[in-house]
Amino acid sequence: MAARNGPTLAAAFAIFSAPADGGIELPPAEFKGAPLETALRERRSVREFSTKPLALSHVSQLLWAGQGITHRDGLRTAPSAGALYPLELRLVVGHVEDLDGGIYHYRPRRHALEPVVAGDQRVAVASAALEQGWVATAPAIVVLSAVPERTGKKYGERATRYVHIEAGHAAQNMCL
Repeated sequence: MAARNGPTLAAAFAIFSAPADGGIELPPAEFKGAPLETALRERRSVREFSTKPLALSHVSQLLWAGQGITHRDGLRTAPSAGALYPLELRLVVGHVEDLDGGIYHYRPRRHALEPVVAGDQRVAVASAALEQGWVATAPAIVVLSAVPERTGKKYGERATRYVHIEAGHAAQNMCL
């Protein structure tokens, strides 16, 4: 389905599969968060953003919440059918401390970002998101994608359902 007067979703996100080189180590995740009840009470959707850059430590915490490693065997913050982990997180950066604008691939095992595409791509993402202009004003955007074949090898046609459930788990963790 094409976005209004914009590229198809597949074309807009084709840039995410570009080869990566180099890498940026993220600050370690912290484990001193608010009680769950406080996080639930204060959770809100936001469509207006500060002009201050987003701290790299906040980006680190957000990505760790979505797919961070929590066990020496590679288990993550969000559950995965068969521990096959089809989800991939990309960070679309516009205004983050110590990061140039561009698209980065989150590497959970290294808790690091790999550059994928240079330059601010938030307008392209907003266009692909059905022309939601507020998306382009966020200091950074986390894009969840998946490699369903990872799950499909074990679960066949149920893989798509499991991938969608996993995306919900990861998104919920990041919101909390």
